Amino acid sequence: MNKLQREAMEQLSIEFQQMVDEFFSIQCRYQAAIREVKTKLEILDDEFQARHKRNPIHHMQTRMKSIQSMMEKLRRRNESVSISSAVENLMDIAGVRVICSYIEDIYTVADLLTSQDDVKVIRVRDYIREPKANGYRSLHLVIEIPVFLAEGRVMVPVEVQIRTIAMDFWASLEHSLRYKGDGVVTEDVSRELQQIAEDIAVLDQRMQRIHDRLDNTALEKLERV
Repeated sequence: MNKLQREAMEQLSIEFQQMVDEFFSIQCRYQAAIREVKTKLEILDDEFQARHKRNPIHHMQTRMKSIQSMMEKLRRRNESVSISSAVENLMDIAGVRVICSYIEDIYTVADLLTSQDDVKVIRVRDYIREPKANGYRSLHLVIEIPVFLAEGRVMVPVEVQIRTIAMDFWASLEHSLRYKGDGVVTEDVSRELQQIAEDIAVLDQRMQRIHDRLDNTALEKLERV
């Protein structure tokens, strides 16, 4: 390695370290935003359970994009590759995934969350009513919530994905299968995965109808008392 190559490598190392330092400086606000959203959802779930004797939320998962993931997404979008660019251009640095038992619970949870006066809705993408070409189904919300730091109040975006247990099962395994194949699967496998997604959607609808029928039966019994 000659002198110019060494200098270039050293410069890259310095720039990457600066990026890491910048990342850690903004990491706390996104982690705080995740906690805020998760706490809101837990409270809403508890309140719903107290009123309706069941929980609409089965479980939740949280995640924060890594530096590598953020930089790769910025490159795909032809955006400037930096932490400040990520903060400005990426709305999914912080994420909360909400898994519900039934389809209607998805929209109930979304309505309860977005109706709070300190939650600002930035974007809604309904992949349940309009699934992706590969069969993927989920409700995606991008919301902004206030986070109170030493320097003051900061509005932080969080992506909230809400789906049923069945939708999550398909999405997780589909991603695993595509990753196993380096992101490339044959056309016949893609068709089969899409068909499975459609089969799962039918099962979700059947489970929703059974739930509704049992709810109506319980209501009729109460009315006769």
